[in-house]
Amino acid sequence: MVILLAIVVLIGIILVYFNIPYSPVKQSFNNKVNAAIAKQPDLSSEKFTKEDFAHLPLPVQKYMEHCGYIGKPKMSYMKIPFYDVDFMQGREGEKLVIDYTQYDFVKAPDRYALIESRMMGIPFEGLDSFTDGVGGMKGTLAKSITLFNETGTDMDKACLVTYLAESLFIPTSLLQGYITLEEIDDYHVKGIISYNGVKAEGIFTFNEKYEMISFETNDRVEMGTNGNIEYVPWLAICKDYEKNENGYIHPTVFQGVRRYDNGDFLYFDGKLEGIEYR
Repeated sequence: MVILLAIVVLIGIILVYFNIPYSPVKQSFNNKVNAAIAKQPDLSSEKFTKEDFAHLPLPVQKYMEHCGYIGKPKMSYMKIPFYDVDFMQGREGEKLVIDYTQYDFVKAPDRYALIESRMMGIPFEGLDSFTDGVGGMKGTLAKSITLFNETGTDMDKACLVTYLAESLFIPTSLLQGYITLEEIDDYHVKGIISYNGVKAEGIFTFNEKYEMISFETNDRVEMGTNGNIEYVPWLAICKDYEKNENGYIHPTVFQGVRRYDNGDFLYFDGKLEGIEYR
């Protein structure tokens, strides 16, 4: 009877722990974000002008004008929350429904993303990070069991090219010197990002309105559940642009696609809940 009671109490403690807001992964994410915020310059008194982007390819200049950045305050970082995202764990894996919160910073191309979900009722959390040229991807089950913790040069490049893919949504990043843009034609621009010895590149595609509709790269590694590394072409799709209350025209849908030889695999299908600038 005593043993049974102890088991019941233990289960109760575990369930309470699973459901309280605190977790080491979330605390680490918050600490990294707060440290990065403290290092950012205050740019709120400065506004974007056409001259800021005059040296950039014409498709990018037209994007800035169409999407409402000219005359708006410059930002030092952005936050993008996604809720109830359909996320596939590999081609043979199960689908998870996740919440995904990311921050991208300007002074350096630092980026942090928190993934929150549940697997059979047990909390699953992930932390993607890129700080001072070092990338990482960590996954934790039950708030304490590390499932993977990937680092290394391949991860550095993958995290940096992800920042590049999102750089047009935080235009101050294009004025810092670590991103170079080269015009290919009226609707395609090559982006190159270099920081602390890490370099990556990809191609931006624009539609006839000069909304950025996709970014494709060969520099984003895929980490298999068995720890194997594979370079698979990666495509980020942005669509269904809408004008928000602040006058920006932003996409409302973001999709991540891995382009295997035998066909495209949609693994991230999310609806943007708005982009917050500071």
